[in-house]
Amino acid sequence: MRWHKIFGLCLRHIYLIKSSFPRILDLIYWPSIQIFLWGFISKFFTLSSSYYNNTVGIILTAAILYDFLFRSSISYNMMFLEEIWSRNFTNLFIAPLKISEIISALTLTAIFRTLIGTIPATLLAIPLFGVSIFKIGPPLIFLLLSLYIFGVTLGLLVTSGLLRFGPSFENIAWASLFFLAPLGCIYYPIEILPDWLQLIALILPLVHIFEEMRNILINDIINLTAIAVSFIISFIYFVLGVFIFYLAYYGAKNRGTLINIGE
Repeated sequence: MRWHKIFGLCLRHIYLIKSSFPRILDLIYWPSIQIFLWGFISKFFTLSSSYYNNTVGIILTAAILYDFLFRSSISYNMMFLEEIWSRNFTNLFIAPLKISEIISALTLTAIFRTLIGTIPATLLAIPLFGVSIFKIGPPLIFLLLSLYIFGVTLGLLVTSGLLRFGPSFENIAWASLFFLAPLGCIYYPIEILPDWLQLIALILPLVHIFEEMRNILINDIINLTAIAVSFIISFIYFVLGVFIFYLAYYGAKNRGTLINIGE
């Protein structure tokens, strides 16, 4: 066994990680997010074990809505990644298509992938656990729409990263939603977060969406202001996501790295 060869191969991968910010971020990311998310969940149930009068129903409803958000973003990312994996990425941008047309096509197609994954899980929860997200009523439509807009926005930001950093940014596509989970207050109220984190969380639409979900299921009260705020914030982020996508595209085009992404 030649140890210098083993050392050489190890050194190759160390340099690969060292020179790639997305890879370093991915290594740090997962353990940190697990601590944040489950730490806040544990703190919530320790301090407020009687907060929910129907714990299973509210937790499962939150899980279904969060899965809808997750699949909205991942569906968008997957269609973009499939163009890279199939080596069709260069053809996509050579074709007589505008960037706005590509974004629109991915946005519209992503909803079908999202519904294919979400609808069976939603229906299974009814006979198995007696939990139906339809108990939210008509506001459910607007909550889902706001989630979808934000999910597509995250997809845009990830694809922008793929254009900027290349395939090494692929891991962020899978991790982007989990990064926001602790701040989104999906399973617990915002009061559980430290004061300084609450200020950050409030600029995300997720807090307003999931707080309103709990408000409807626990108090049977609809707060139209919270729904409107979530829409406004989601739309602002969507516009910002489109802008960043354009910047990443033209930046990659000017640097001449666009043609190498799919190779």
